[in-house]
Amino acid sequence: MDIEEALDRRRQGQRVRVRFDRMAEGDREAVIDLFNYYIENSFAAYPEEKVPYGLYDQFLKLTEGYPAFSVRDEDNGGRFVGFAFLRPYHPVPSFLRAAEISYFIEPRYTGKGVGSALLERLVAEARGRGIDTILANVCSLNEASLRFHERRGFSECGRFRRVGRKKGRDLDAVWMQRVL
Repeated sequence: MDIEEALDRRRQGQRVRVRFDRMAEGDREAVIDLFNYYIENSFAAYPEEKVPYGLYDQFLKLTEGYPAFSVRDEDNGGRFVGFAFLRPYHPVPSFLRAAEISYFIEPRYTGKGVGSALLERLVAEARGRGIDTILANVCSLNEASLRFHERRGFSECGRFRRVGRKKGRDLDAVWMQRVL
């Protein structure tokens, strides 16, 4: 199946069959390119300027001992369509029951169940590790992500008002929580 067929599936509302692979060195460019897309074109990623490929090393370090996946479209030759991971909320052992989530999906694959599948896979992985709280830090200007999380059992548990500025606009950091 080629990209046009994948887009046709999306237009028709069809779900995409995905597989999850452990994030590995071979995912470096795809992960950072996707992250940079969201930096430049949205409020989903906080930086204002593209990040170097070296940031991938920090992602891998942050996620040591936690689930971190690249996501592939099974019907399109295993094409990379996104990534997701959990990381410690706080390094103190008292907080090991909580993890912070991050995920980014190729725009043409949103609305196809990929984000929901990713979230549920991470929830299952979290439970298996004794994590019973997942936190999401969402930009207040990213309304789609706020709605996504709310529809999937997250509730706003904190908001830091006007702590950031991107593209000339003030933004809040909205913390959302899902207790498993």
